[in-house]
Amino acid sequence: MADGTPPRIVVAGSANMDLVGLAERLPRPGETVLGDGFVMTPGGKGANQAIAAARAGGRCTFLGAIGSDAFGVTIDARLRASGVDTTHLRTAYGDSGVAIIMVDRAGENSIIVSPGANRTFADLTDAETAAIAAADVLLCQQEIPDATVTAAARAARSGGTRVILNAAPARELSPELLAAVDLLVVNQGEAQALTGRAEPDLDALLRLVPRVVLTLGGAGSWYADRDGRNETVAPFRVDVSDTTAAGDAFTGALAVAWGEGRDVVDAVRWANAAGAACVRQVGASNSLPGRADIDALYAAG
Repeated sequence: MADGTPPRIVVAGSANMDLVGLAERLPRPGETVLGDGFVMTPGGKGANQAIAAARAGGRCTFLGAIGSDAFGVTIDARLRASGVDTTHLRTAYGDSGVAIIMVDRAGENSIIVSPGANRTFADLTDAETAAIAAADVLLCQQEIPDATVTAAARAARSGGTRVILNAAPARELSPELLAAVDLLVVNQGEAQALTGRAEPDLDALLRLVPRVVLTLGGAGSWYADRDGRNETVAPFRVDVSDTTAAGDAFTGALAVAWGEGRDVVDAVRWANAAGAACVRQVGASNSLPGRADIDALYAAG
């Protein structure tokens, strides 16, 4: 914010326990590969992005659902320990969401997600709607029910809160949701799925929303808007250990930087630094960088 007050970020999304197996290479179908190690850590795109935003300097509230199992207790504890407000976090009887992740020595991964309690996150309460309306930025993804994402975005629009949608995993977006989105964040595969084009087409995406960030992995990012800005934002070069939460680090940091009032292209560049800082460690929420690490990499670049 212009007065130095940390921006208020609300993240509405998923929370999972990530079970991460490390191996020299990813197995082919029907093949067993001996692993190098195992890590169990809280994750889920929503929880990851909430932690990323809090560590990047935002005042972050998380809206979502965990199960009544031990995984749910651990997820809640990780969120709170990272500075995320979990006042509105729901507990549903049954299993928490779980992600089974395989990571090779090049940092590439394959992931299976079992949503668990995330499926129950529906019908926003008055308190949840009020939290969204009071925020500077609402950040959503697509690991929770479509209707919940749309309801959250609609509440943000009514309250004058800017909306960032990370359209992952890719699925059809309703006209009602698109009308409430201020900034769309997608990777190349998601962009192709949304437009039906073999190559990412920013013009096609800008017919859906007013601003788009296309993340390009190790090649940085690409920003475009309906006002005619179209810029490639260079990456930061680091040694890669695991790319699992890089996109979440990027998106959470982007929400904070934009909420602080930075020029949007500079916000994307700062978010690039957050994504690069993240891939230097193995894991999901445990690898999300703090503001000092992001600033250091940003300044060095």
